Amino acid sequence: MARSSQSAPVRLRVGQAAEMLGVSVETLRRWEVEGRLRMERSGGGQRLVALDEVTRLLRERRRETADRPIVAQSARNRFSGIVSRIDRDAIVAVVEVIAGPHRLVSLMTAEAVDDIGIEVGSEVVCAVKATNVVVEVPAGAAMRQPADDHGGPGGGGAPER
Repeated sequence: MARSSQSAPVRLRVGQAAEMLGVSVETLRRWEVEGRLRMERSGGGQRLVALDEVTRLLRERRRETADRPIVAQSARNRFSGIVSRIDRDAIVAVVEVIAGPHRLVSLMTAEAVDDIGIEVGSEVVCAVKATNVVVEVPAGAAMRQPADDHGGPGGGGAPER
């Protein structure tokens, strides 16, 4: 793919990281003291965790965990998560989402990425139906303005009719 939106490292609030990992904030603080997880502090003293750290821990946990048997299944599954990677060209985009212990990848049009305003670090919900993964933006999640044809905010797209 031509370009990637992975320029600056994405940092998550400690509560977001804990939710993605399925553990408590206290567990993350303990892991920091034990050296298992690196955290940084914002200018205001807020604990921040790099998305790469969360991804690394999820990968480790997946390797350590044996597959569990499926005892129930729904026809429609929804996974809340954070966009961890977007690779795109002029036509198509690959969107990777970390949702708890799951890594979901969606192939969509580059236009759809712009229309729903997602970027690395965006909070999304992946709805899985058959072999399709649909990325949705939940109510209340911040959406960025679509870029114009020159990469800047506003404008862009088809002319009004």
